[in-house]
Amino acid sequence: MQFLFNNHKIGTDDQEREQSSSSVRTLANGSNGGEIVNGENHEKADGGESGQGAPKGPVGFWHPSLSKTRLKVFGAWARTVLILSTFILAILSLYWAVLFNVEQNLNSLIVFVVNFETEPGALVGPLITKMTEEQIELNSMPHLGYITMPPSAYNYDPIAVRQAIYDEQAWAAIIINANATALLRQAVEQGNSSFDPLGTCQIIYTSARDQDSYYDYIIPELTALQTEATSMFGEMWVKQVMANDSIPRTNLAKAPQALSPGIGFSTYDLRPFYPYVAVPAVTIGLIYLIIIAFFSFTFFLPIHMQFITPGEGHPVMKFWQLILWRWLSTLAAYLLMSLAYSFISLAFQIPFSNPPGIETEVVNNANTFGKATFVVYWMVNFLGMGALGLACENVAMVIGQPWTAMWLIFWVITNVSTSFYAIELSPHFYYWGYAWPLHSIVEASRTLIFDLHSRLGLDFGILLSWVAVNSVFFPICCYIMRWKSQKAKQKGQ
Repeated sequence: MQFLFNNHKIGTDDQEREQSSSSVRTLANGSNGGEIVNGENHEKADGGESGQGAPKGPVGFWHPSLSKTRLKVFGAWARTVLILSTFILAILSLYWAVLFNVEQNLNSLIVFVVNFETEPGALVGPLITKMTEEQIELNSMPHLGYITMPPSAYNYDPIAVRQAIYDEQAWAAIIINANATALLRQAVEQGNSSFDPLGTCQIIYTSARDQDSYYDYIIPELTALQTEATSMFGEMWVKQVMANDSIPRTNLAKAPQALSPGIGFSTYDLRPFYPYVAVPAVTIGLIYLIIIAFFSFTFFLPIHMQFITPGEGHPVMKFWQLILWRWLSTLAAYLLMSLAYSFISLAFQIPFSNPPGIETEVVNNANTFGKATFVVYWMVNFLGMGALGLACENVAMVIGQPWTAMWLIFWVITNVSTSFYAIELSPHFYYWGYAWPLHSIVEASRTLIFDLHSRLGLDFGILLSWVAVNSVFFPICCYIMRWKSQKAKQKGQ
């Protein structure tokens, strides 16, 4: 009995201790705002900003626990939209504005008017020079920049005028041949059936210099001028001839072209823009030269970083040697990628092996260096990719993501705006474009493919200058990128 009593007492004491401990836990939970249901403690999870327990599962967009995050996201979103909108207005405006004052700047496209008809009683030359000079004086509508040049400036030789146009001293020339009126009178009086009105005047230009400017602005206005001159002269000429009773009507029947139209214009396009497949090689295709050079940075950087990545089972390379390796390997990559780019033009049968032509004659598909033209073309693309790409490498290392995308847009737009359009037609603000890389690439490519007036020395000099300057900044930008990476790593720790 005593044993049973003692056991009962011990069991009672254990129960009392357990109840006491349970009471303590209950009081503790109660003081923390908990509830006891069926002997269990359930926390109140309101998920609010009061610091109480957060929900364990996903919540809705407007849940109170996301209030601070929503404000942070809204602020970042608004700031990003503002930055991008400002960037759009500032940078894309450069592209729109390049042709904003074309009508006012059309007179920057110089056209020489050379009258070789200096004989007394001349009619054709004075009429045409008067028409062009009146357009300049009235200035009532957009017009080309006509300049009347004395024939003595060309030693009275029309071929010298052609040479001036080939040398890009002007965009075009109007030549009134010597004895134009005298030969016309002779044809009417003698009934010369072999008289050709097109031998009266000449129009000279080189459309391969900039096919868009010629086809959009220069040729249409010159065509309109021809039509107006032919009409005005024809009306005056027919009255004079019909009023002259000494001219036998049978002679007029033998040479009706000497009566109407009387005069005409022979057109000489010294270097026509042909073949048309060359359009990408000198315009839009060069955009991809920029893009390829830009994206090569993201492809090659992880490969280079293997030299300085610890834990790969090899020692870390000295940083200055990594910089040298990156610079050399980048230029080597540009050399090979530019060759692949150049092969596209060759594959689509743009001529690169024709001999150069005589500068004052109409020649199709002439190449500046004959069979060596392709090699020079490759070097232009190589230096162009180096000038464009090394700038992208430096900027990408300094500003990092996501700002490099904005740099690419800026780099493309500023180069395209000053390369695919005649800078003469743009506001003077754009004259910095003469020093931009793509302008030299376009000019050099046109020179090689179409045998145009050569400025290859200047073009190569500009491209080499870009490569040299960016090569100087390359190691500095590498150290900046390493400093930013170390700083970000320390911040993460």
